[in-house]
Amino acid sequence: MVETYRGVVYPNQLDHMGHMNVQWYTSKFDEATWHFFSMLGLTNGYIRENECGMAALEQKTEYKAEVMPGDLLVVKSQVIEVANKTIRFKHYMYNTEQDTLAATSELLAVHLDRSERRGIALPKFVQAKAESLR
Repeated sequence: MVETYRGVVYPNQLDHMGHMNVQWYTSKFDEATWHFFSMLGLTNGYIRENECGMAALEQKTEYKAEVMPGDLLVVKSQVIEVANKTIRFKHYMYNTEQDTLAATSELLAVHLDRSERRGIALPKFVQAKAESLR
């Protein structure tokens, strides 16, 4: 696994029960996703220059333990499967001070042509990097 996010739980990210709201888990996993894609070669520059992008097809999040204000979080990510147009990967969010798994999120994403809005093959260099992390 590779580290893809590091941050903290802020008081404004809490719900009325006093722990981090689910929207913030999604936000932190989304930030991790873009760092993960960049590690694979799907950088912001690549996306702009090639008019390509990535889109989520599926996402399954599991909440394992509550996180509270001030908790330090780290997300580590791993490739599960690489196909011609898609990549399946999983994020693991840890509370670093408690040394506990707080949540996981498994995603299936497709590489797409942004102008035609259809899936296209992942570049070979991305497939190779993803396979090396699997």
